[in-house]
Amino acid sequence: MVDYFGEHKPGTIVINTEERLLYHVLEGNKAMRYGIGVARPGFEWSGYHKVTRKKKWPSWTPPAAMRKREPNLPKFMEGGPDNPMGARALYLGSTLYRIHGSNAPWSIGHNVSSGCIRMTNDDVIHLYKSVGVGTSVYVI
Repeated sequence: MVDYFGEHKPGTIVINTEERLLYHVLEGNKAMRYGIGVARPGFEWSGYHKVTRKKKWPSWTPPAAMRKREPNLPKFMEGGPDNPMGARALYLGSTLYRIHGSNAPWSIGHNVSSGCIRMTNDDVIHLYKSVGVGTSVYVI
């Protein structure tokens, strides 16, 4: 829990990719702050979306472009502890991007993904319980 004096209203998720931090804005100028892994160079993005879906132990279907870059990736991976999507996922609008857990906690705090926002599994479970479909998400 940290002090938060930003412009966003309570309930909003604010992702600061430069800081590699995610803020879930709360009442009373407070926020829950989480460390995150963000996009590696060339895959950065910013913008506004809403959480359009939530999933426990999500499956993973790497996009064709990702599989072309990394041919050893599977076409599909069922959800579970070995899945790189981790324990929970929050889907962002109609994008391919998600806020999701990770089975590689060492990646938190680094530029490592193809655009998704990574959290530790414990942190993404905590956030998942705290937000609903329709939550505003600002990526800056």
